[in-house]
Amino acid sequence: MAHARIKFLMGGLAIALALTFLVVAGVRDGWVYSHDVDDVVEVASYQGKRLRLHGNVGSENFVENRVGLNARFELHGETKHLNVDYSGVIPDLFKPDNSVVVEGYIDEDGIFRADILLTKCASKYESEGGESVHGDPTFNQVVESSDTNPHADQSGKAEGDSK
Repeated sequence: MAHARIKFLMGGLAIALALTFLVVAGVRDGWVYSHDVDDVVEVASYQGKRLRLHGNVGSENFVENRVGLNARFELHGETKHLNVDYSGVIPDLFKPDNSVVVEGYIDEDGIFRADILLTKCASKYESEGGESVHGDPTFNQVVESSDTNPHADQSGKAEGDSK
């Protein structure tokens, strides 16, 4: 009886170790840390490894093709930059001088081949005056009720409002 119990415990331990190994290996390969461009440029050990980088989109050499689902641009850090070739859906807020996060790998030519592109912190893309970047001046406009609008008549319409 003791011999069967030892076999059972050894089998359970082997299964537990195998599952632990699979979980750790799967999670480790799925983890992608965000690096600054300055930390990655010219470091050979990053070549070919999956990376997530953050930086600002440069205005020089900026080419986007929303129909063809690709973009080429320079990703700038504090002192260095990296050429990025992105393939995929381009976010609406993607444009030069905005902060982005890209995920992909550095190829043998030193070009970052990205397959994920995220724009950072949409609130940064609102002007100091509260104007929208969407070109529609009413996009971020707060609708005033007749209680708070001193120019509104009894119906809630402001003076000169034809609606």
